[in-house]
This record gives sequence, structure tokens and C-alpha cells, in this order.
Amino acid sequence: MKTIQSDNYPIYFDNSIDELVKFVKEGHYSRFFLLTDENTAIHCLPVVKERFDGLDNFDIIEVNAGEESKNIDFCIGIWKMLIDFGADRKSLLINLGGGVISDMGGFVASTFKRGIDFVHVPTTLLSQVDASVGGKTGIDIDSIKNIIGTFTQPKAVFIAYDFLKTLPARQILSGTAEMLKHGLITDKAYWEKLKNSDLKTPSAELIHWSIEIKNKIVIDDPTEKGIRKALNFGHTVGHAVETNSLINDENPLTHGEAIAIGMICEAYLSHKKTGLSDGELKEIVEVITNLYPMYPLQEASHEALCTIMLKDKKNQNGQINCTLLTQIGQCKLDNICTDDELCESLTYYASL
Repeated sequence: MKTIQSDNYPIYFDNSIDELVKFVKEGHYSRFFLLTDENTAIHCLPVVKERFDGLDNFDIIEVNAGEESKNIDFCIGIWKMLIDFGADRKSLLINLGGGVISDMGGFVASTFKRGIDFVHVPTTLLSQVDASVGGKTGIDIDSIKNIIGTFTQPKAVFIAYDFLKTLPARQILSGTAEMLKHGLITDKAYWEKLKNSDLKTPSAELIHWSIEIKNKIVIDDPTEKGIRKALNFGHTVGHAVETNSLINDENPLTHGEAIAIGMICEAYLSHKKTGLSDGELKEIVEVITNLYPMYPLQEASHEALCTIMLKDKKNQNGQINCTLLTQIGQCKLDNICTDDELCESLTYYASL
């Protein structure tokens, strides 16, 4: 696949780990560090370490897997390890992992000594098509997702499709939700292609296409003043559902499962508020519900979900702000939704 040029950095596809080694050697870094979690340390780290044979100026920092690790306490631990390992401003942080590692690693690097270089080696489908591209870094506080962060671009991104073979089916589908979103907000042809593909094993072509869509949006609007808000479709409701699940469920929803629920709810709001046709609403619901199991959204949880939504960083003047669809492939930004409307969308989902 052809290398994509983003905002002053490349996204490599073919021979990406070899490109990573070349990047490190040509960067003449004083030291470099591999940030990973215990899952990636087992399945992906050995592949990367083998390619670094002959290089001895690096250390490995491992954190616990999962969204629960994406907080300031873990960041402090990483910063302390960087200090202990002698990291300086000419050091490089390699974020080897999924979305949590990309978000948190980017935040750690962008703030350590006022900023050191970092690159992403995303190992999940979700991080390949979403978290690794666009320069958003972030951590959670009090279960509010990505409420603290920076806009800081990586120096490069290295997409290795082989790492996806290590993932369970549920994690693949978590990333698929973001791919579906890309089609819904900007590209009907891509949506049609996705509909007619095996999304439990998405092809390299579809992944590349998805990254191209996101990359174009973030280049046009790097700090989310305009069109980048389109990427929030499904995320106002979805982030609230995800947060509530993390707090209350023994086996929490994945990010993609929660965003799938959010996209159904926000497609319903689109039908009510911005002109999405009944036929296209039904089409979206059918595609998503055929991929993702239904989640028991109880009416008793509506108040808690709306409270979480009120804390969302996308809100304006204390009002809940959503990106909605006008039709498949087109969206409308900055739609204020009331608690009653949001609860109605949650009830709609529960009725399916």
C-alpha cells in the first residue's frame, strides 16, 4: 500500500517495521523507548525487538492493558521511568500498542521536558484507523474520556497488518465501528464497499481507505475547529455508554461496541433533526446490529448517561453538542441536543 503523507509526517504500510528501524537509525536519537502493555509485550514486542538487533540504546516501559490505565497516575509512572532511564530531549518514544498506548504515549511524550519526539506503531485495528492518526493525545480523569490532552503530531506512523492476526474477533470489530463511521460521515462509496465486505476480517485496502479518509479530515482541520468535528459522530452517546459500562459492567463494552450504540442513537437523532431518511436510518441500524450484539440499555441509566454527556469536551455553553447525518456520506456539525432528545434516542436503541 502507498505511503500516506499526513501533517508533516508519513504513514507507512509496506515493510513498516523495517521503515521503523530505518527511522530510528536515521534520527540519531540519544535513546529510544518502547511503550507497550502486557498483551502487546507478548504478541508484538518480540517482532519489533528482533528487528532492532544490534541496537542497545533503548529500554522498554510496560503498563497494564485497558482504558483503566489511561490516567495521570500511569503517566506519572512513565515520566518517572523516563527520568530513571536517562531520557533527554533527543530521546524518542515508540508507542507500540492499541488506542490507549497511542493516546497516553502521545500525551506523555508531548509533555515530557516540554516535548520529545514520538511515533506510533498501532497494533489494533482501532488504533490503526483512528487513534494513531491526527495528533490527538489524551488521558481520562474521573472516567471522563480524553478530557486532558494536547494536539501534538507524531513524527511517523507505522501500520503493520500482521499484528492484527494476534487480535480476537471482538477487538477487530471494535475497530470496524470507526471504519463504518468514516463512511457514514464523508464517503457513501466507502460505506457501500464496507456493507458488502467481510468486516470481521477487513482487507488491507479497506483499512488504507479508512486511514485516507481520517487523514484528509485532520489535515484540513488539525485542531478541531470545523470539519474534524465530523469524526465525533456516534461519540457523544457512545463515550457515555462506554464510560458507564466501564464503571458498572464486569465485562465492559469495547470502545467500538459503545460507538456502535452511539451511532444508532445519533442516526435516530439525525432522522429526527437533520433530515436523515427513514430508509437510511433503517439501513444503518441493520448493518450495525448485524455486526454487534445488542446491549441492555436500561431506562434507569438514562439520567446517569446524560450526566456523563454533560461533561463531554465537545459541549458548548453547557449544552450537549452532536455531529449528525443529513444522509449517508454527509453530516452536519454542531447540533445541540436536549436531555429529552438524547433519552428518546436511547429508548429507540433499547426498542430494537
